[in-house]
Amino acid sequence: MKILKILFVCLIFSSCNSPRVVYDYDDQIDFSTYNTYGIYPDLMTELSQLDERRLLNSLEKVLQETILMRDLNPDLFLNVYSEEFRERSGNSLGVGIGGGGGNVGVGMSGGIPIGGAKNYLQLTFDLIDVTNDLLVWQAVVEAPFNLNARPEKRQQTLQEMVEKAFAKYPPKK
Repeated sequence: MKILKILFVCLIFSSCNSPRVVYDYDDQIDFSTYNTYGIYPDLMTELSQLDERRLLNSLEKVLQETILMRDLNPDLFLNVYSEEFRERSGNSLGVGIGGGGGNVGVGMSGGIPIGGAKNYLQLTFDLIDVTNDLLVWQAVVEAPFNLNARPEKRQQTLQEMVEKAFAKYPPKK
């Protein structure tokens, strides 16, 4: 019984919706040659102006910690774009009835959805080699995003997404 309780607690903690991230990069590139970045000139994040400013502030903090410094003549351009979407809850409560007698059986069941749809934000971060105009690194981060959250919570969510995205930059060979 004690094992079931521990398993249940682990299941609850693992089901929390922290940001999920996927990385891709050009393995032929020597990332140690890149020291500076600049924001892509035609940046269109599709976020509100307030959220875009929050995102850019978070990027500035995180990127300074990962060797890259912002410069007017950069080695890399940073492009960011976003997508908001809703995902239905995968949880449901099953209800069934059945009966039978002799050689005849009858059954019926159905599912009742639990919880509503969740809003998610997906951010894609591209690092583009300025000299060769070549995409060299990409991270796609997805996390729950409450559109009605207070500004502090929105800032915290965006900060977590940026930290997750750049946690593995530069890539290890």
